[in-house]
Amino acid sequence: MSTTPNPELLKTRQHFQILDGLRGVAAVTVVIFHFMEIAQPDYEKSFVGHAFLAVDFFFCLSGFVIAYAYDTRIKEIGFSTFVKLRLIRLHPLVIIGSIIGLLCWLFDPFSDLHTKYGAAKAVIMFITSCLMIPYPVIRERYFNLFHYNPPSWSLFWEYIANIFYALVLVKLRNKILWVLVVIAAGLIIFEASRSGNLSGGWGGDNIPAGFIRVFYSFLAGMLVYRLGWILKTRLGFLSVSILLLAVLTSQYSNKWNFISEPLIVIFVLPFLVSLGAGATLRPVFNHICKFSGELSYPLYMVHYPFIWIFFSYIEKCKPAVNELLIVIPVSVVLLVVFAWLIMTFIDVPIRKYLKRRMERSL
Repeated sequence: MSTTPNPELLKTRQHFQILDGLRGVAAVTVVIFHFMEIAQPDYEKSFVGHAFLAVDFFFCLSGFVIAYAYDTRIKEIGFSTFVKLRLIRLHPLVIIGSIIGLLCWLFDPFSDLHTKYGAAKAVIMFITSCLMIPYPVIRERYFNLFHYNPPSWSLFWEYIANIFYALVLVKLRNKILWVLVVIAAGLIIFEASRSGNLSGGWGGDNIPAGFIRVFYSFLAGMLVYRLGWILKTRLGFLSVSILLLAVLTSQYSNKWNFISEPLIVIFVLPFLVSLGAGATLRPVFNHICKFSGELSYPLYMVHYPFIWIFFSYIEKCKPAVNELLIVIPVSVVLLVVFAWLIMTFIDVPIRKYLKRRMERSL
């Protein structure tokens, strides 16, 4: 592989704008879900009980976008450049989220849990969070792999999928990918049957579920792109968003999840990626999709430290339902604004600086 790629190859390819918009819709739904699973732990009583499947949608979307962006140019840019590009795109927010998580851990106004674990654990959790090394240690918080910023668990698997893509998957023929997808679908069915749902992957006792979820969905996204399954349709951003929301807000059922969730992950989510890629973008939604796509990753990566504060608030204050009906919507709006500020004034400038340095070095 070439070690001195043409800088032109480093430029971002044109986006599928409706897919960008759908990513934002899914990210906001995840934020609402994280509030709701604390306010109402029984998923069967939550109106966003299946919003955790947004992660599988992200994985599928990632497989599609990575194949689209790099299948034809990874030989020219080389493995090391590919890894650098992915790190520049993803890792600043990993570190930013870890810093926010550390501050929220130390200055949570409703909890002094940090005093129980001490300074040494705080430092170790910060280092492992920044380096994406799983460290499930906080028993009171469900042994999350990355306590300071729990959504990092999906980034952990995203990194592994990206590396495996560059080393192995990009070289495989579609027939081999089909075999792997069938095997992965079998594992999805097995995991749903074994665990009763597909919500795992985030904690010390359910790590294998994360591998199974990314294994199937990333490969499925790759195949959607490679096979040209882009469904040209007059449906627009609003219509496809409604379909995605219908999935993420579908009824959670302890009795039927082992059937419904594999069907959603194996068939429905890849179909929505295919549909979103070929849907018609009307000019009125152009800026909405662009903003939604840009904000989705920052929102996903900076919101959860404040969910822990909400968790402490629920434990200590035991607020009434009427109070939560105000607190949760206002908090979601404030987190969207906060994510926009982080993106605009920290993440984007850092990424632009790192990208310029990389291009100059070439």
